Amino acid sequence: MMRIDKYLAEMGQGTRSEIKKLIRSGRVMVDGETVKKPELKIDETTQKVSLDGKQIGYAKKEYYMLHKPAGVISATKDDRDKTVLDLITDKKRNDLFPVGRLDKDTEGLLLITNDGELAHRLLSPKKHVDKVYYAKVQGKVDESDVKAFADGVDIGDDTPVKNADLRILKSGEESEIELTITEGRFHQVKRMFHAVGKEVIYLKRLSMGSLALDKTLTKGEYRSLTEEEIKKLC
Repeated sequence: MMRIDKYLAEMGQGTRSEIKKLIRSGRVMVDGETVKKPELKIDETTQKVSLDGKQIGYAKKEYYMLHKPAGVISATKDDRDKTVLDLITDKKRNDLFPVGRLDKDTEGLLLITNDGELAHRLLSPKKHVDKVYYAKVQGKVDESDVKAFADGVDIGDDTPVKNADLRILKSGEESEIELTITEGRFHQVKRMFHAVGKEVIYLKRLSMGSLALDKTLTKGEYRSLTEEEIKKLC
């Protein structure tokens, strides 16, 4: 059982104080009957709640796959830039957050959820969750770079990065690669290539653990995860 004001607050319908005013003004209904007590407890799994005639369904946890575009920051809110949460327009909950972060100019897969336990498992260094990136690199990437990444390069931190799998897709003045890492250090991919004298000019995350970017999603688009995807992640 849950208080009706808490229910509506969790579903992003306003602050608790704002919602209390809405309830007392008769704008909220439960199972078709107007309620005016914010402290009223309801069964969030079976009872139907509406605000101004619009049904407000309850979701304990939400999971979204976002194809993050460049120019958007991986944050819950920002006074200056558009955030990844601004792109999730039909979310129910107000406590969603991005799992990890992609740089402002980096594109690709980003998981948006309110499942803190799952986020911890995916981000914990002890779990060694694979993260696969596609990158365009200024400079000729060759087998010496593959070996350096496999051995663990020094990017200026206290310890070198963990062994990484570098696959060369195209080698030339502008190379194309796929890189699998198991950490998430600050600007890690860019710093790894900088350590071997090259510069990342485009970066896109393709997958994280069992979750791969849906190729049908264009930049800025998102969808809810399927039950199978959630089960694999959890």
